[in-house]
Amino acid sequence: MQIEIRIGAIQEVEADAVVVNLMEGVTTPGGATAAMDQALEGRISRVLAAGDFRGRLGETLVLYTDGQILAPRVILVGLGPEASFNAEKVRHAAAAAAQRARELKARRLATVVHGAGRGGLSPEEAAQATVEGTLLGLYTYQRKKENAERPGPEVLQLVEFDATKEAAIAAGARRAEILARFVNRVRDWVNEPGSDMTPRRLAEEALGLAHEVGIRAQVLNEQQIAAMGMGALTAVSRGSEEPPRFIILEYAPEGRLERPVVLVGKGITFDSGGLNLKSEEGMATMKGDMAGAAAVLGATLAAAALQLPVPVVALAPACENMPSGKAYKPGDILRALNGKTIEIVNTDAEGRLILADALSYAARYNPRAVMDVATLTGAAIIALGQDVAAALFSDNEELAAALLRAAEATGERLWRMPLWEDYLERIRSDVADVKNSGGRYGGLGTSAMFLKQFAPEGVPWAHLDIAPMDIAEKARGYVPKGGTGYGVRLLVRYLEDPKP
Repeated sequence: MQIEIRIGAIQEVEADAVVVNLMEGVTTPGGATAAMDQALEGRISRVLAAGDFRGRLGETLVLYTDGQILAPRVILVGLGPEASFNAEKVRHAAAAAAQRARELKARRLATVVHGAGRGGLSPEEAAQATVEGTLLGLYTYQRKKENAERPGPEVLQLVEFDATKEAAIAAGARRAEILARFVNRVRDWVNEPGSDMTPRRLAEEALGLAHEVGIRAQVLNEQQIAAMGMGALTAVSRGSEEPPRFIILEYAPEGRLERPVVLVGKGITFDSGGLNLKSEEGMATMKGDMAGAAAVLGATLAAAALQLPVPVVALAPACENMPSGKAYKPGDILRALNGKTIEIVNTDAEGRLILADALSYAARYNPRAVMDVATLTGAAIIALGQDVAAALFSDNEELAAALLRAAEATGERLWRMPLWEDYLERIRSDVADVKNSGGRYGGLGTSAMFLKQFAPEGVPWAHLDIAPMDIAEKARGYVPKGGTGYGVRLLVRYLEDPKP
């Protein structure tokens, strides 16, 4: 979609549809909506007086202008109550308006910058949220459709009356375009069938994008992975005909990779459960078990495209977890890259194994902070609910607080969970340093404590279990059904002001 900035009055714009807004409970339009109401000779006021539009978040109403202005249609969109208004509400409202414009087959859409007036947002923040909501809300998975439908309007025009805000609006729009590009690419990766989005394919796409944004990328093959001593990743991949890959992206602003933030993502491109085979229902969405790897790759690429000042490394161990005569077995003892041994009690607890090697690898960068992102446990979904929030564990208060602030700003919610030492007792092994599962109860906490054993010592560390958020069961606002792209915007927001 082409994004344009226009300085002028919204009622004077020539487009297939123009968008104005209203907060819930407001009975007299203000700002640009009042100007549009006047141009339409009070039509919006009459709609409000009749009670046909309440301003609920995402509510839309189409008014046909009958030649009173250049645009043939006005889309009125609700912003919800003023008391709870924020940038997240803008994203949802902008998505609703764009989706309505798509239904109307509008090719050119003009909109006010939601929230830059009465909403109290800065022009840059409001423009970013408006464009993010539009681009993310219009996403549809198109890769496998021979005759894919046009995804929506081809041009989005941001209209602002005050010329002094133009530079800020342009900056916010540009940032939103970059973020939406990589969020939508991550959605594509998660939506791809597991037979297509193999470890090799994920590596190829990451390499191509790294070349586009100009950062260093490296992919280790199965021989290099084994020779390095990544015994856990090697074992998990053994049951599949598809070879593993270890994807490394390094973003070094001004050529310096000193004390980077290291992002580690679980890249199980399909998870059958291995010899501890999943049920038919449990296997249905396992093409998305690489969403953590996709998120950290997408966030690092976006950070580079945005030219953020902090160095970032993405580490994505990628493989399949399949049953075969060569598959690893319950009772096996594996040795991870840092030398610790792991007793296997359940081959369906494989994500933490490949992360163990990747977290160990992270230590060589002397990182300022390490975060891993993974669709790790069904327990996270049970604890927090599907499509509600991801679980956050951290051994550092400042890092946890920074991530929670980023979650609040982006609408990609996190809920902090306890990291009690009791969980470590449940994963102690009689025959190895640790075992890869502590059993049914407390599975969310024991999985996090397992990962902590492999995180670099003395380095602030956080674990994000995004199992509740990787795939949405139904569309909601700017989040589509299917792959959500969760984590990209959250991590980039954190990287703008990394703590500690």
